[in-house]
Parts: sequence; C-alpha cells; structure tokens
Amino acid sequence: MKILVVDDEKLLVKGIKFNLENEGYEVDACFDGESAVEMAKSTTYDLILLDLMMPKLDGLETCLKIRENSTVPIIMLTAKSEDTDKLIGFEYGADDYITKPFNILELKARVRALLRRSSIQSPGGKDDRLTRGHITIDSSRRIAERNGVPVELTAKEFNLAELLMRNPGKVYSRERLLDIIWGIDYQGDVRTVDVHIRRLREKLEIDPAFPTCFATKWGVGYYFGEN
Repeated sequence: MKILVVDDEKLLVKGIKFNLENEGYEVDACFDGESAVEMAKSTTYDLILLDLMMPKLDGLETCLKIRENSTVPIIMLTAKSEDTDKLIGFEYGADDYITKPFNILELKARVRALLRRSSIQSPGGKDDRLTRGHITIDSSRRIAERNGVPVELTAKEFNLAELLMRNPGKVYSRERLLDIIWGIDYQGDVRTVDVHIRRLREKLEIDPAFPTCFATKWGVGYYFGEN
C-alpha cells in the first residue's frame, strides 16, 4: 500500500512517515499543495493524508484539484475542530478527517479503516456490475456510470451508492449509514451523510432537485428508489 503525506510541518511529516513505514506502508511526502497535486497525478496512491493549512495551495484547494483526476481516499489533517470546517472538507472531496493534535495510534487506525473500506469489493463474476435505472456501478473496477457516462465518485460516495443500490427500498437511518460506511468508531456529525447523499444526487440523479434514486424517507433516513 502506498501513501502520500502532505503537510508543511516537516517534523510532523517525519514522524508520520516513520510510523506508517513501521506498519509496512510505502510512504511518500511533500510539504505544499502544488507538489501534492503533481505527485497525485504522476503516482498511484492508495491513500493521501492532507493537511488543511498549507502554503501555495491550502488543503481544500488541493483536495479539489486531486479530485479532478482521482478518487483516491483522502484523510484531512486539520487543527480546526468546528463541524462546519469538517463539512466543508467533505464538500471538497475528503473521505475522513483527524484533528490535530492527534494520537498516532488513532491516525494509524483511521488509515487502516479507510484503506479497508475503500478496497472492499464484491466477489468476481456477474455480481460485480449492477444497473438500476440509469445508474450502473462496477464493484471490481470501482466505477459508476450515469446513462453510460463514467462519473467520478470518492471512496465514501461509491461505498454509499453501492450499499443503497444493492438494497433497493431498504431505508437506512443516518446513524446506521455512519456505522456501516464510516465505521462504528467514527465521531463525526450525522450531517456528513447528508453531504454525501447530496453529492450523489448531483452526480447521478437525472434531476438532483427532484431525486428519485437516492431518496429520503422523511424522519427516518435514506433509501434507493427504483424508477
């Protein structure tokens, strides 16, 4: 597994790199957003740890630019703990976050969890590809299509879409979706689910203003409605 660590605090990067390499990961590092974007273009990473406050390009801008070409899982490293800052990070394409100062054991646990969730694939064969209405997902290739046109989804967006599409009509509460997609130890706000559902609607619905696929059961949660 190959990880890119991006932070302008060189001592912090050195410590993270040391600890992740001790876990068996291959780790690259850089110290600004522009370098991170170029490295993400030229190298295939399994995960990126990305600081929020950096020179040249901040973490949000960097995340947005990486998302133009890649669905690599991204964990934001941030000194900010406000829920609004975290939600903005998710809006820009981050899959998870961890607030500084953090325990290295927590960081390693989050890395393992996100890598595990992003690599989950269904068994080979005809079940890899699933079409419901105008939306198709391919679990083995981790791709989604809208009316036959490929659509870029983040790791969390894909996992959420796949769960709902494989269980049409089943209503999941936001709390249950957090447990399944983000993990039971996730401490974020349930509004994270709302953000990801909204992004799925924008990317995959025919008319995001009137969603018929990623539907809401008011007062309960979300479900995939076949149309």
